[in-house]
Amino acid sequence: MNAIDIVLGGFLISALRSATPLLFVLMGETLTQRTGIVNLGVEGQMLVGAMAGYAATAMSGNPWLGLAAGAGAGFALSWVHALLAVGVHANAFASGLAVWMLGFGLSAYYGSGLVGAKIDGFATIDAGAIATVPVIGSVVAGMTPTVAGALLLVPMASWWFWHTRTGLRWRAVGEAPAAARTAGVHPAWVQVQAIVLGGVLSGIGGAALSVDYTRTWAEGMSAGRGLVAVGLVIVARWNPWWTLPAALLFGGTEALSLRLQAAQVPVSAQLLHILPYVVSLAVLTIVCLRRRTGGTPAGLAAVFDR
Repeated sequence: MNAIDIVLGGFLISALRSATPLLFVLMGETLTQRTGIVNLGVEGQMLVGAMAGYAATAMSGNPWLGLAAGAGAGFALSWVHALLAVGVHANAFASGLAVWMLGFGLSAYYGSGLVGAKIDGFATIDAGAIATVPVIGSVVAGMTPTVAGALLLVPMASWWFWHTRTGLRWRAVGEAPAAARTAGVHPAWVQVQAIVLGGVLSGIGGAALSVDYTRTWAEGMSAGRGLVAVGLVIVARWNPWWTLPAALLFGGTEALSLRLQAAQVPVSAQLLHILPYVVSLAVLTIVCLRRRTGGTPAGLAAVFDR
C-alpha cells in the first residue's frame, strides 16, 4: 500500500464514516420537506435514536438490535410532530422545537446510566478482492454496515422518489396539495408518512452515531447535526441524489479538522472543532445568496403562513 493510497483512502473513509449519521438524517429531512413539512425535531429524534441504540447494543451485545432500537425510538418520537403539525395544524417550527427539546430531555434522562458503558459496535465488512484496488480498496475495506447502508440508501431512495407512483404522490403533495387532493391523494396522510419515515431515518442516524461512529454515549452527542441536516437540505436542493455530496461536505470537513488536530497544527482545538459547522453554514449562505435554491417544494410556503 503506497503513501497516496494510505493518505487519500484513509481520508475518504474517515469522511464517509463521519458523514454517515448525517446522511441518514439528511435523507429523511429531504423526503419530509418534499411533502411540504419542515421538521426541526430531527435533532431530538437523532438523540433518542442514539440513546436507545446504544442502550440496546450495551444490553444485547448486538449492534443490529441497536440500529433497530434507534429506528424505533425515532419512529415513536416522530408521531409527536405528526400529530401536532398535521393532526391539529400547529406551527411546524414550534412543533419541531418541542420535539427537539423533548428528545433532548428524554435522551439525557434515560441515557444517564449509559455513560461509561462499553460496546463493540460493528466490524468492517469483508472487501474481498476489492481490497487490492488502489484507494477504492482501502475505502471499501474500512466500511462498516452502516456506511454501506447509507451509501445504498441514496440510489434506492432516489429511484423510489422519482420513478414510482408513491414517489409521484409525495412530490404532488409537496408541490400542489389541492391538485393532489383532486386526484384522490390524501395530503395529510402522505405528510404523516413522510414525517414518520424521516423520524425512522433520524433514529437510525443517531444509532449509527453512537453505536458505530463514536461507539460511546454522551448527553447531547449529536452536537447540532440534526439542525445542520435541516440547512443542508437546501444545499442538496431537495433532491435525494444530492444528499450524499451535501453530507460529505460536513463529513469531509470534520475528518479534516480531526486530522489537523492529530497533526498538532498551531490552531485552537475549539476552532478546529467548529470548522465543519462554519463550512456548512458558509456554503448554505452562498447557495441562498446566489439564489440557487431551485427545486424548493411550493408547498413549503404554507409552513411560513401558519
